[in-house]
Amino acid sequence: MALEKKRLDFAKALARLEDAHAKSLATRCEEDFSYYRDSTIQRFEFTLEIAWKTVKTYLLEVDGIECRSPKSCIREFLTAAHFDAAQTQTFLEMIDDRNLATHTYHEALADEIFASVGTYLGVFHALRDVLDS
Repeated sequence: MALEKKRLDFAKALARLEDAHAKSLATRCEEDFSYYRDSTIQRFEFTLEIAWKTVKTYLLEVDGIECRSPKSCIREFLTAAHFDAAQTQTFLEMIDDRNLATHTYHEALADEIFASVGTYLGVFHALRDVLDS
């Protein structure tokens, strides 16, 4: 039951992130771009938060594996063969970027994180596929 709610919350957050990302790309040459970029980064942060907590619940309910931190949960997801090494590495980078975005703000950092969101969406989609299977 908890897993289903988290899975649905993750799917909704992912859809909102995709929407924000698309709007950002559409306004890239306009005055409002930084607003949409920052919105995308904020949505990335909460999508990642929901994602790792969903992984935590999935591992416990499906595999009987208990983990506590975001990075330990993602490493366990690899160990349980739900992600490959490349997906795991990217997800760990996502966690690092989320931590940087949460604790510091610089235009250059915002641009770097935004530039990675397209890649990060691929990993979120892979996670969605595992959760839906």
